[in-house]
Amino acid sequence: MSFLNVIRKRLVFLVFVMFGVTLITFTISNLIPGDPARLIAGDRATAEIVEKIRNDLGLDRPLYEQYGKYIVGVAQGDLGTSIRTRRPVLEDLKIFFPATLELAIVALMLAIAMGIPLGVASAVWKNKPIDHLVRIISVIGISTPAFWLGLLLIVFFYGKLGIFPGGGRIDQNIAMPQHVTGFLLIDSLIARDFTAFKSVVGHLILPAFTLGFVHLGVVARQVRSAMLEELKQDYIRTARANGVSEFSIVFTEALPNAMIPSITVLGLAVGDLLYGAVLTETVFAWPGMGAYVVSSIQALDFPAVMGFTVVVSLAYVMVNLAVDLIYMMVDPRIRGIS
Repeated sequence: MSFLNVIRKRLVFLVFVMFGVTLITFTISNLIPGDPARLIAGDRATAEIVEKIRNDLGLDRPLYEQYGKYIVGVAQGDLGTSIRTRRPVLEDLKIFFPATLELAIVALMLAIAMGIPLGVASAVWKNKPIDHLVRIISVIGISTPAFWLGLLLIVFFYGKLGIFPGGGRIDQNIAMPQHVTGFLLIDSLIARDFTAFKSVVGHLILPAFTLGFVHLGVVARQVRSAMLEELKQDYIRTARANGVSEFSIVFTEALPNAMIPSITVLGLAVGDLLYGAVLTETVFAWPGMGAYVVSSIQALDFPAVMGFTVVVSLAYVMVNLAVDLIYMMVDPRIRGIS
């Protein structure tokens, strides 16, 4: 199967996925009790004012007509206008998306940096104390709610020890670096503002660890399972018989092959991190899409909630496409070469 065929199939699949996501989200949003027009007008507003606002927002039209208009707008790159901010949803998401993406990338890097070594160690020393310890850490990571872990870290490292800041992206007394990429780590380095860079790093550690801890367990378990399979293969026994060092066998021979099935887990983790950022950003007052969508839900801002869902779902599908293409590059058997 060629790269073009994979891309073509995924793009067709994307249409159906986005249609299903928008339909489900739109239906659920309109089943939530409450009237956005009444929230905007206030409790003391007259019925006429509320009705006028509802008419201006198009909320008085049949649901199928509202949904049809929304789909047409999405196809044209228009995600609607936020009821709460009165700005185009796409503009709002452009403001908040870099903060969420920066947090998700750092969290994924932490999960990979810790998960892969733990998975390898667990497989090499199977059924040894380190193996049992890694499996316990994995289970704890997968089972721990992000909001609970985040609160625990804030209480201990901020409240008790005062080592890390409690929330936000940068100290309030430090000027934000000039906006170039939207990633404060990169923008502060571009501006050579190392004071800001140090502050940004400090603010990133706790939320990134909280968000990445769940995926640390997933990565460690996947790498352990794949490594155990590889270490049983004939080429490993042959390498040992030829006197190849155990270090080379593990890291040069077995680990690269074990990482091939782990690519899928890492790819899916990107989408999970974007969705999972909602709770983490709320706990740490992180000014990203998660905090934006929580405020939108509280205000019954349906266009903003829909826009968040569409953008993250689109990112999820595109990441899956990238994973498929990477898979084909690293394993020729998938595209029928071997």
